[in-house]
Amino acid sequence: MDTSSPSAFVNGSLMRRYIGQKVRTVIQVVGSDVGSVVGKSTDDLQIIVKGSPPTTTTPSTYLEVIGIAENENSIRAEVWTNFGNSFDPVNYNELCKLANGEFKHLFI
Repeated sequence: MDTSSPSAFVNGSLMRRYIGQKVRTVIQVVGSDVGSVVGKSTDDLQIIVKGSPPTTTTPSTYLEVIGIAENENSIRAEVWTNFGNSFDPVNYNELCKLANGEFKHLFI
């Protein structure tokens, strides 16, 4: 595992802590435009992901995005991963809270 450039697990509320840094989040896709995808974070906030998801696979309802947080609701994507259509956003949201709270030391 490459730990030279770790990404923080974030939901919509936590992104403001990591502006200018690498983050990792999961969004539920609600729309797209040329060069961007609009999604809902696991805590129901809107996130705009800049860039185009890979066209080699069929887009799914849930996407994991790793990239640079440009502001509190926008990410410049570097890596996109399809998470399918049956993802549990509540569990991911709890993971984000743990990774940024009491158990932060357990996460890279």
